[in-house]
Amino acid sequence: MSSAIVAEGVSKSFGEVEALKNLELDIPEGSFFVLLGPSGAGKTTTLRVIAGLEMPDPGRVLLNGIDATRANPAYRDVAMVFQSYALYPKQTAAQNIASPLRARKLPKSEIDAHVKRIVELLHIEQLMDRYPANMSGGQMQRVALGRALVRDPRAFLMDEPLTNLDLKLRVEMRTELTRIHRSLGKTFLYVTNDQVEAMSMANQVAVLREGTIQQVGAPTEIYDHPANRWVASFVGSPRMNMLECTANGKLEGEGWTLPNPGFGVGGDHKALLGVRSEDLSLDVRDESASLDGEVYAVEPLGDRTLVDIEVGHHRVIVKAKPTAEYAIGEKVRVAIDMDRVHLFDASSEAAIARR
Repeated sequence: MSSAIVAEGVSKSFGEVEALKNLELDIPEGSFFVLLGPSGAGKTTTLRVIAGLEMPDPGRVLLNGIDATRANPAYRDVAMVFQSYALYPKQTAAQNIASPLRARKLPKSEIDAHVKRIVELLHIEQLMDRYPANMSGGQMQRVALGRALVRDPRAFLMDEPLTNLDLKLRVEMRTELTRIHRSLGKTFLYVTNDQVEAMSMANQVAVLREGTIQQVGAPTEIYDHPANRWVASFVGSPRMNMLECTANGKLEGEGWTLPNPGFGVGGDHKALLGVRSEDLSLDVRDESASLDGEVYAVEPLGDRTLVDIEVGHHRVIVKAKPTAEYAIGEKVRVAIDMDRVHLFDASSEAAIARR
């Protein structure tokens, strides 16, 4: 698959702040590619460098194989969708969507045909004569999206476009965006700090931390095989449970011992055992792969119950059935799916592979 957008060794500083550090990205043509990271990770700066709104200090940006590092934003043929809708308040939805085509001085018949196609794609026929003041947040976001889509650019750059919507609308718009992406087959580069958006929409995810790419892969790869402790903790809710241990033929922590399921370590290797809440159970069938603990808190959430359990000086969270009932202070045993556990080096925090 050819590359739509490539960033090679891109760094960017604002005074003393290093926003990007030797960033390397390769975004395949037609992919839904998500940049995921916390606030301040450098996501928006990456988008602005690709759009030409910021110049990299060192580094290059290639669009379809052509060096566009110094190209004017207007010549890059990318469309941006922002967190703020930025609609023209004195124009109707139809006029807002048509505005990029009017700027190109296209014939009215051609403009009308393009607008009609996008309006049908977004299912917003009923909004065409409305002004932004008479639209909800979700409606304004669809119109802003329509204004970007109507240009038919080589790629769409989206900077947290769903942040201002309520939860129900965000879920709805996630579905809409994936449908639109499939319909158009265009390259989408989408920025978010919401891992649910990343996991549910992306073909590929790049996890960004403090201006540095931590891992790139399919959502399931990022979730099931995190490259380091930070990615493991950032992706997933609740965050991955971590237990300090010594790894050799066995995994040994404070007051507990587990079999080593095949991690390649020698000697008494200082490590962190990582296990997700859904890979823990309070229904123990194999005593050798379980931990003794005490119930610290119980959080019923409707579709599941989160049970916080103290194991030595650590606390782990178990995703239990919605009907689970436990008393604070109750002694329990926690079963672990040893095929699903992770091990991280205590000093480098990199994932340790299985043999």
